[in-house]
Amino acid sequence: MRLFGTKLLLVIVLVLPASGQAPPVIHRLDGTILSAAQASEIATAELAINHVTGAQLAILNRGHVVWTHAFGLRNVEKQLPMTDDTNLWAASITKSLFATCVMQLVEQHRIDLDKPIAQMLLRPLNEYESYGDSASELAKDPRWQHVTVRMLLDHTSGLANLLVLEPDQKLHLHFEPGTRFAYSGDGLNILQLAIEERLHEPLDVSMQRDIFSPLRMKRTGMVWRPEFEENVALRYDASGKLIGATHREKPRGASSMATTIHDLSLFTEAFLANKLLRQPTRAQMLKPQIVIHAAHQFPTLVAEPGTEGDKVGLAYGLGWGLLTQTRYGPAFFKEGHGDGAENYIICFTRSGTCMIVLTNSDNGELAFRPLLEKLIGDNVTPWEWEGYTREDILRNEEHAQSK
Repeated sequence: MRLFGTKLLLVIVLVLPASGQAPPVIHRLDGTILSAAQASEIATAELAINHVTGAQLAILNRGHVVWTHAFGLRNVEKQLPMTDDTNLWAASITKSLFATCVMQLVEQHRIDLDKPIAQMLLRPLNEYESYGDSASELAKDPRWQHVTVRMLLDHTSGLANLLVLEPDQKLHLHFEPGTRFAYSGDGLNILQLAIEERLHEPLDVSMQRDIFSPLRMKRTGMVWRPEFEENVALRYDASGKLIGATHREKPRGASSMATTIHDLSLFTEAFLANKLLRQPTRAQMLKPQIVIHAAHQFPTLVAEPGTEGDKVGLAYGLGWGLLTQTRYGPAFFKEGHGDGAENYIICFTRSGTCMIVLTNSDNGELAFRPLLEKLIGDNVTPWEWEGYTREDILRNEEHAQSK
């Protein structure tokens, strides 16, 4: 009798969850549904076809995670699998979390969005050891006195993306500040300098205190931490060759964050639920600051006009790219691109449908379009402007290899 009773109990334990809970499903933007198993099958196939070394994916519906997927390897040499808690380099997705931290300070009236950044710094930019002669021309340009915090967050300052792209290795304003969009990582790093002076602490300390710790993002940091070592993704190029690990010793508001799909999902849920910012502040962050008519985001200073962005209301807010006129309602997005780190996040605010993709591969972007289209039905992202068409990606790879 005792044996029979044990068997009966086992049957009850195994059957009740299956009959008491509906299997998880993904609601796509067009109202169609995918099962978790179907989503995993699609993701695995697309990532494998495009020779992505490793990836982490998440989908949110109504602002909550409904599916995650880890694919491939975090370490090819040791054949270590990618997991949901593997640390990857977020690259420029860092900018959006840094911008959120800035907007917390705006909300607290500790920073004014429309104050010139030159007035926030304690001394001229060229007098800082980290800039010196590289900022000498900028310091002499009277337009520099009109570049505001807002312009740095919405990428209308006139600065190039990176100093290394300037032929003379000096910072310049390439157009009248506030008049057009040109993505600039250097602009965010200058803003970081001003904020660190204002707070009297390095950026990694403030972001840990104000964002990562409250959300229990335990495997996220602006600088490397030893506890990440146990589960970290190495980075690989398009041929699968090892590039290396990412150990950032200094925080960079434009690019230094390491994170996981689990932690970045926690941030996304909290951002959508107004747990990090009050609703009016978040609305201000997602309000279009500049409309974008350019055919491509990169190279940043090429202003060739295009029509793709106009179809979806392409614009930029404060730290986020925006799609203001899609059939699925407005969306905000951010890319992350570095050697062996290609990442993307997009959220449609009306339905709370989001998708996050993190990879440790230079082939990651090849999979973005099929993943987004097939998994959440995103057929509105401006793929050419992003440079996410296969032709653009392969052309960029060939250009990089020829240098």
